[in-house]
Amino acid sequence: MIPVTVLMSTLAVVGAARAQQFYQPAPGASRFDPPVPVPPGPKITVPVIPKMDELPSRNYVTAPTRPSFGERFSGCLDAGAAAGLGPNARAQYAGGCANRD
Repeated sequence: MIPVTVLMSTLAVVGAARAQQFYQPAPGASRFDPPVPVPPGPKITVPVIPKMDELPSRNYVTAPTRPSFGERFSGCLDAGAAAGLGPNARAQYAGGCANRD
């Protein structure tokens, strides 16, 4: 049993010595250069904690103002007249156009 143990430990030592021989440094680098530093991790920021006695600030976005129905209808009447529509067709076109825009 002892010879088997001596043989196994000898093979383990020789195997470890052989593994160290196959170290290949990068091209242009030395075996004795210090290791490359690890890049810094992501920056962690602490979120702002709201105060208990303070109202939260709100950023409201105002909706763009829409022209009145009369302004839209007048514009559609002008567009119908420019297209050469007659009075009846122009009124029908302006009604649909003003509701659409």
